[in-house]
Amino acid sequence: MRVRTETTDPLATRPLDAPERLGVLHATVPDMSVPDQDFDGIVEIAAGLFDAPIALVTLIDREWQWFKAAIGTVETRASSQDSFCVHLAAAGEEADAGLVVLNAALDPRFMNRPMVAGPPYLRFYAGSPIVIDGQTVGTVCVLDVEPRDGVAGPLVQQLRRLADLAASLFKLKDEARRRALKEAALSREEQRHAMALEAANIGSWLWDIRSGTIAGNSAMKRMFGLPAAASVGAREIFGAISVEDRGATFSKLRQAMKADEEYDGMFRIGDTGRWLLGRGRVHERDAKGNPLTFIGVTIDVTDQQTSVQRTRLLLKELNHRVKNTLAMLQSLARQTLRQTSDPAEFMTAFAGRLQAISEAHGLLSDHEWGTIRLADLIAKQLLPHVNCYAEQIEIHKDEISLGPDQAVGLGLVLHELATNAVKYGSLSVPKGKVVLTARKMLEDGDQVLHLTWTEVGGPPVREPKRRGFGSILIERSLDKVLGSSVKVEYLAAGVTALIRLPL
Repeated sequence: MRVRTETTDPLATRPLDAPERLGVLHATVPDMSVPDQDFDGIVEIAAGLFDAPIALVTLIDREWQWFKAAIGTVETRASSQDSFCVHLAAAGEEADAGLVVLNAALDPRFMNRPMVAGPPYLRFYAGSPIVIDGQTVGTVCVLDVEPRDGVAGPLVQQLRRLADLAASLFKLKDEARRRALKEAALSREEQRHAMALEAANIGSWLWDIRSGTIAGNSAMKRMFGLPAAASVGAREIFGAISVEDRGATFSKLRQAMKADEEYDGMFRIGDTGRWLLGRGRVHERDAKGNPLTFIGVTIDVTDQQTSVQRTRLLLKELNHRVKNTLAMLQSLARQTLRQTSDPAEFMTAFAGRLQAISEAHGLLSDHEWGTIRLADLIAKQLLPHVNCYAEQIEIHKDEISLGPDQAVGLGLVLHELATNAVKYGSLSVPKGKVVLTARKMLEDGDQVLHLTWTEVGGPPVREPKRRGFGSILIERSLDKVLGSSVKVEYLAAGVTALIRLPL
């Protein structure tokens, strides 16, 4: 085998810091300065083959030659420019034959190198390049302080094989490192996804159809009321679904599997009554097209369903109220029209009564047609009729809540009383006022409102000779509330109304 014994310095034409070579080196072995015991076997074999005291696996960077494995020296690096191996790194394809220096002290290329001219007075060198992706990144070499007369060709071939082995090992370790980085990144991504699902309270699951097991996150198990640490079977999951929804849920799943469509269904959990939304599809099928795994997510939509049901109830209640209100408005319009033939007077009276109903409806709407406070209703109905509410309206009351029928009826009563007080009673003079006393009483185990309307400081009052529609409306506005009553007394000191209203 021919051995290169060149006399010219290739460094002059092939710089050590070629970007292509350094790029491969740094990408493949980012930890080149750290010794690696995995290469110890290679230097041991090389030293044994050549019976040499020093053997190295090196990587050649721009400034330093790093020793990944070494025998015969405790050093971990040497200057690249002063090394023997730099000639192989700079020689390109010509480096494949390796480099043998029998006596460095007589070789003009090396005789002045510090390690030749001074300690340890190296004389013999044999090296073979480590080539990765077409670039020489390092060497496997042996050194001796004694010169030699020659080297057998088979030994150089063996050194070449060791260098190839080192190159393969570097590549394998690089691939393993990159794979580990990818797996770590994937693990972090999976962890991030898992944390995001938990934070959003989204259950994720994978159903192994053949084994009947379901792997799910803690959110999913929590939704189905199952222990977080327990293994879960499909029977347990389907068993947790409400009996009323179980058949439809399973039927939708089977249809999605058969048609290769996305499953989208809503069901309740039997023990808790909570609503869950499930979505998913077949993830894997066998060669015959049979489903193997089914992947999906589950979301707790109880709040949304509760809101939907509440909205439906509100709409139903609103529809009922609208019908009742229309009937009431028709009756008000007819009765008001009977009392007067003057259009202007009709519009004034009817608009006031319409406003009274509107105010009560507005309060009820703000409270989703539940209950409203008596104090709020009184303020809404009386504010339009006084100049100073605090001075003209005096209230002594308990904390009382009213339902829709009670609020609408009592609102009309208060409006008619206030209208009469403005026309003829205490609110027709600056010093007059109305005193309201509202007490919650217990009668036969039921709560009843006793409300007293008393006008004070107004002109003398006389009982009207003819009962007008206002008086009739006061007496009949609470007809929808069973057990209610309104009694109006025309005392000389002022009008008094006694209202009894079951709560």
